Amino acid sequence: MSEPKILPTKKEKKPKSKDNNQMIGKKRNLTNDENDSDNEKILNKQLDKKLEKELAEMEERNKKFIEQCESHPMKFIPPENPEIHPDTKALKFEIVATFHKARAGILTLPHGQVLTPVYMPVGTKGAMKGLLSADLERMGCKLMLSNTYHLGFEPGGEFLRKNYGGEENRSVHNYMHWKHNLLTDSGGFQVASLVKLSERSEEGVNFISHITGDDTHLMLSPEMSMKIQNDLGSDIIMALDDVISPFSKGGAVFDACERSLRWIDRCIKAHNRKDEQNLYGIVQGGINVELRRQACIEWSKRNLPGYAIGGMSGGESKQEFCDTVSICAEYLPQNKPRYLMGIGYPVDLVVCALLGVDQFDCVFATRTARFGTALTEYGFLKLKSEKNKFDFGPIDENCKCEICKKYSRSYLYFLINNNPRAAEMISFHNVFYLLTLMSRIREAIVNGKVNEFIEDFINKQYKNSKEGVPDFVVNTLTKAGCDMSFVKGREDRNAE
Repeated sequence: MSEPKILPTKKEKKPKSKDNNQMIGKKRNLTNDENDSDNEKILNKQLDKKLEKELAEMEERNKKFIEQCESHPMKFIPPENPEIHPDTKALKFEIVATFHKARAGILTLPHGQVLTPVYMPVGTKGAMKGLLSADLERMGCKLMLSNTYHLGFEPGGEFLRKNYGGEENRSVHNYMHWKHNLLTDSGGFQVASLVKLSERSEEGVNFISHITGDDTHLMLSPEMSMKIQNDLGSDIIMALDDVISPFSKGGAVFDACERSLRWIDRCIKAHNRKDEQNLYGIVQGGINVELRRQACIEWSKRNLPGYAIGGMSGGESKQEFCDTVSICAEYLPQNKPRYLMGIGYPVDLVVCALLGVDQFDCVFATRTARFGTALTEYGFLKLKSEKNKFDFGPIDENCKCEICKKYSRSYLYFLINNNPRAAEMISFHNVFYLLTLMSRIREAIVNGKVNEFIEDFINKQYKNSKEGVPDFVVNTLTKAGCDMSFVKGREDRNAE
């Protein structure tokens, strides 16, 4: 399999580079430098016009493709001959304790053991915003994420393999100085998030680079996603899936679900390191519970090392979200790890862990930190608020992270508006908080103390909420086997 092709615009020469995988294209946005020549400025305008025309053509083709997808019958028609993944020695999943649907497990991967349920921090481009690999190491993190689409564009999978791979070809580990486990997303999420820069087809997704000044293309097919991830050497690799809104018209959700199945079969065939890297399939199906049930059954036939629940947090209600996760956890294999993609709110993590999910990821912890918001056991803390000016206590008095041990809310309040260090410090705390939260729920499952944990957690999270505990939390946790009678008593006391 060749490296991603650079497709230059018409009559434009390919960039001079010894390694095309670096994808260094002609620059569209060179005018930031005051010394740019007039020729460069003219070139920028020409490239901008070409890009504008190309994007308009892509948009028109996308509209026709979507119309075709919407005309799909409202019926699930899976492939007749599923591709079967062979058993692998690169992953072992042991369930050590349960509470109804919830599991506490040990996930053994090529770079060591991971205790589940687990939150996985996200370093999209091989680095987290505001945090170093060494920071995660000190927090006790054993599994984190990077993204195939972003690393595939820059610096490129082949570039990383050639220059950082080493004897074991663990290139992205070496690249970011990370000695523990790593999961790479397939690039499927960018199908939805970069819809204006991409064109979907049965073959895959043709992307125009999102990087300012870069007009190169990447045809991300299932085969190319596997090629890049094989080059990256991550411990868990994700299958390319067709991600669309759960509210898409007509039969589009059925069409995307079937395409994702066809793509997982192509991924299994193209995956060349089955004994070293673990391929997870991503179940789609929107919020159609029956479609999700059928999809889980079909995905399970592939005998994959693990399974992910994708396509969530797309604007559905919280109850629809929980019902969808619940049906997937019920019908995916009981002896394989389950990964809920893109979920990072503390309450959502706890609720879904009790539905039987083992792995979670989200950029929320660091993104909200950049806006000055910290995660605490009493909910979200907005450190920009004036009330923190004279608050000399830590972000969270029960948190054991380095930031809470040393710095006050007052310190962060004064720092946050004029010093980027504040966002880094809050990011450290937030990631630590979510890692610790998952450790606490795991400990509760192991020790048979889930109801005690839930009562303490929910009472604190919603202590200052005027609306009280949301119905979706009570309904879902009740179905998960939790005693939620304390909520009525809590509300009665608040009414008094």
